[in-house]
Amino acid sequence: MELNLIEILKVIFLGIVEGITEWLPISSTGHMLIVDEFLQMNTSDAFKEMFFVVIQLGAILAVVVMFWKKMFPFQFKDKKSSVIRKDIFSVWFKVVVACIPGALVTILFDDFIEAHLHTPAVIAATLIIYGAAFIFIEDWNKKRTPKTIRLSDLTYKTAFIIGLFQVLSIIPGTSRSGATIIGALLIGVSRVVAAEFTFFLAVPVMFGLSAIKMIKFGLSFTGAELFILILGMAVAFIVSVFVIKFLMSYIKKHDFKVFGWYRIALGILILGLAFAGIM
Repeated sequence: MELNLIEILKVIFLGIVEGITEWLPISSTGHMLIVDEFLQMNTSDAFKEMFFVVIQLGAILAVVVMFWKKMFPFQFKDKKSSVIRKDIFSVWFKVVVACIPGALVTILFDDFIEAHLHTPAVIAATLIIYGAAFIFIEDWNKKRTPKTIRLSDLTYKTAFIIGLFQVLSIIPGTSRSGATIIGALLIGVSRVVAAEFTFFLAVPVMFGLSAIKMIKFGLSFTGAELFILILGMAVAFIVSVFVIKFLMSYIKKHDFKVFGWYRIALGILILGLAFAGIM
């Protein structure tokens, strides 16, 4: 590929889109595919497919940095002593349980999904369906009190059920965070705990998916490809820091309905563009 200012600006824009949409329940993959329809990078299809997944590592690293104390089970008091946080280890064991369904489905059907479901119609449909689900569930939850209000209260059964919902996110336009949050809300998990557990889940899931994509690509990059990959991840990291802070502050006082309405509006727009032959 030829690296120039225009290509660099495209990568920066894609990094911004990734950083915003990875953590808001509005589908990062769906947005990246939509942007690619209008702002295509001058790269091979194989590299682009890998880039759209691996760029998410920048967003994941933002979570690791911001939630380090909650995610890292070893606490060092001084040079000679340390404390092992069993409660954090417990959360990670539950993350492993939650990841099992998604890992199996991804291994079995990832190639099929990429070949047949990465289309504007599918993205629009999932955006609208899950947007309506957010609105319905939030209205329903007004009459209910969350059963799980602390991350440490999450059971293995609850974690596994949330993992089953995460399987839905293999379909583009669904949103990994959106699927897990919807599942968590349905079974009585508070919004804050649902978001926090989604952050935990994202770490192994996205590292695993990125490793698979990079291995498939061949781990062989030109200088230009390596540069734009690092640039995209760096921009996604910086933007994600601000988005995560916003989301955690927002959901303490508001529900997810605004994201539901956004998804529906975007889905309708995509359908209109598809029917008009623009996408």
